[in-house]
Amino acid sequence: MEKTAAKATFASSKEKRKNYINGAIAILIAVIFLFPIYWLVAMSFKSDAESFGKIVTYYPHEFTLKPWIENFSDAEFVKSLKNSMIIALLSMTLSMTFGVPAAYGMGRYKVPGSKGFLLTFLVTQMLPASLMLTPMYLIFNKLNLLGTYLGPALAISSGSIPFIVVTLRPYFKSVPTALDDAARIDGCGVFRSFFKIMIPAIKTGIITVVVISFLNGWNDLAYSMTFNVKPEMRPLTANIYKFQSKWGTKWNCIMAYGTILVLPVILLFVFLQKYIVGGLTAGAVKE
Repeated sequence: MEKTAAKATFASSKEKRKNYINGAIAILIAVIFLFPIYWLVAMSFKSDAESFGKIVTYYPHEFTLKPWIENFSDAEFVKSLKNSMIIALLSMTLSMTFGVPAAYGMGRYKVPGSKGFLLTFLVTQMLPASLMLTPMYLIFNKLNLLGTYLGPALAISSGSIPFIVVTLRPYFKSVPTALDDAARIDGCGVFRSFFKIMIPAIKTGIITVVVISFLNGWNDLAYSMTFNVKPEMRPLTANIYKFQSKWGTKWNCIMAYGTILVLPVILLFVFLQKYIVGGLTAGAVKE
């Protein structure tokens, strides 16, 4: 009995040491990955003198909101912020409008050549944006979409739709067909069943693709720079260069600008991380 108790105590202490080590490693990794974000935010509250000083400071000794005020008081910045929001929301709307029904059709019905379609969607996700710029530019020029919000939104959604289909298709396949039968008995048509039964049943997957689709539009640079030929229609990602001049670079203003740019990304992942992580994981394995 004493030997058994001793072994149990040793195993327990060994498990505790292992947990402490794993916890320390996790904290170290978190610090390494989060330090750039901390540096971005801290630098945005430093004065010009401190940001250009020879001595590196890891937190603002002269706390100031001047870089933030300078950004928000700039009419071009406000216009770029509006452009980014419009492009992100429009591309998200287009992606969801076409992607979710396509995933539903491929997940719930036997579509001839569905494997070929799925392979095409997977290959499309691998194509770099630079490869699509020239053909899309020629097409949008013919359709008079250059210099409009719809041009970059369409281009961004063309990359988001395959992701939505690949992610949501396993979700729709996993929903029991008994729900469809029950909805039909209750008098629900195809569209009503889709919105009232299917969408709530895969809420986690829907939230995941909504967030990713929005961020694809919010973070876009290549499409917006190429198709928005009017400078006043360019998003935040395209105008960060304005703080660079022949007199130098205003690092604190650039950091404030960058913080504003990544803030929606951080907030979305902080408040919706359980849906995003769970949605990506579930969508990857359910069939």
